[in-house]
Amino acid sequence: MLPEETTNAIAQEYIQLWKEFGVEPQLSRKKLAGRAPKESAPQLKDLEDVRKWLGNCQRCPLCKDRQNIVFGTGNPKAKLMFIGEGPGADEDAQGLPFVGRAGQLLTKIIEAMGYTREDVYIANIVKCRPPLNRTPLPNEVEACSPFLKAQIELVGPRIIVALGLTAASTLTQIPGPISGLRSRFQKLAWNPKVPIMPTYHPAYLLRNPSAKKLVWDDVKQVKDFLEARG
Repeated sequence: MLPEETTNAIAQEYIQLWKEFGVEPQLSRKKLAGRAPKESAPQLKDLEDVRKWLGNCQRCPLCKDRQNIVFGTGNPKAKLMFIGEGPGADEDAQGLPFVGRAGQLLTKIIEAMGYTREDVYIANIVKCRPPLNRTPLPNEVEACSPFLKAQIELVGPRIIVALGLTAASTLTQIPGPISGLRSRFQKLAWNPKVPIMPTYHPAYLLRNPSAKKLVWDDVKQVKDFLEARG
């Protein structure tokens, strides 16, 4: 978890953002910044067990408006894992991660690295779509974190590409900006043996095509890392 003062500051930013959209937040400030209740993990043999444990999740307010839980997809024993922020409208409708325009771009990035979507594993920090595609709140991230940690542990990737600031800061527990985190390997906060390569989210590239070269520089390091280890 990020320090409490950091989560409180983030929560205040979201409150202000919601008000700008004409939405009055219903959660108290304390609840926004608070941690989700602790939950003991059952015995987990594979990703199917994690999905069963997640069930028809009602652990945070994101469940109220979702169409589908977006769990993850790909090779359950992939050496390369991509983790984004959260589902968008297309992902919510289909129940699969990265299937919209940003997902199509991610597919091209994966293929440029010499892989297919079936070779890698793709997931998100949160598994339900946030309203208006906003950044997930700290308590929403916390509610999803046991399932993401279980996915990472069971897939056992050699390296993870963190797509965007939310993914990068959650996985490394280092605050942004993403421009300060990308271009070099970081460490998974709860397992420093797993390297993380933060880079820009594909949705950002759709708005800022000039950043594609920076992302290629980042993922080429990942490609070289994997090739060097066979």
